[in-house]
Parts: sequence; C-alpha cells; structure tokens
Amino acid sequence: MLGILGGDERCPIARSLDVLGEKWTLMIVRDALAGSTRFSQFQQSLGVPREVLTARLASLVDGGVLERTTYKPEGARAREEYVLTDAGRDLSLVLLALGGWADRYRPTELTSDLRFVDTDSGEPVEAVAVTQESQQRVPLQRLTAVMDPAT
Repeated sequence: MLGILGGDERCPIARSLDVLGEKWTLMIVRDALAGSTRFSQFQQSLGVPREVLTARLASLVDGGVLERTTYKPEGARAREEYVLTDAGRDLSLVLLALGGWADRYRPTELTSDLRFVDTDSGEPVEAVAVTQESQQRVPLQRLTAVMDPAT
C-alpha cells in the first residue's frame, strides 16, 4: 500500500489511491473485469514485468480488490488465480467513468478495445451522476465536490 496521500484518512479519493494509485493497477483491474484470472493472462495482455505484476496483484489482494484462489487443472499441479471481490467488481463504475473521460478528452484514431455493456441487453452504458434520494440525473455542469472542514 502507498499510505494515505497527505495523511488524510477522511478523504475517499486518498483512501482509494492507497489501493489503486500505482502504475498498472487499474489495467489489471480492467483485465480482471474482462475475465482474466491467471497471472499468465495478465502478463500476456499487459506486457508488465513479472516482478511488477506480482507486487500489484499482492497489493490488490491486500486491498480487498482481488481474492487469491487455488485451481488444479487435470494432470497438473495446483496453481493460483485472482478473482474479483465485490469491491473489485464495483470498480467497473470507476473504469467506465475513466474510459468515458478518455474517449471525450483523449481521443485516438484507433478504435477502443474496451466497452461496457448491459449484460442483459448488450447495449453500451455510460457513467452518470444521480441524486441519492430521488435518483434524478444530474448534469456534470451541476456536479460540485464539497470538502467539509476537518473536525
């Protein structure tokens, strides 16, 4: 873990970055959301050095994003795989928002290899802000971050 940025344990962004803020981490989560579970799958997809991947996977397990489980292919030795926890699956919203931001502000000539879709309908989805009580959609122009003073 990185340690809470600025020592501010009250800040949810700082606490999130404690688990997710290192290079490669969100790419590993992306691949896990797309179905990767094995070390070799992550390494082949990302091209990340083995020692870095080992450290990031351990950090994601420690942070409660992934769970390490054992599987045994028939006729082979037992191996470990990495499965998303509920906390890990909830990061799909974060990656959905990041991907939408990149599509809007960091476009590329290449076609994106990442899409988020509704499992039932197959329709593409987008991240939106809604009010907690009435579930009314809030345009991003009206979205404001409010920092309560330290107590």
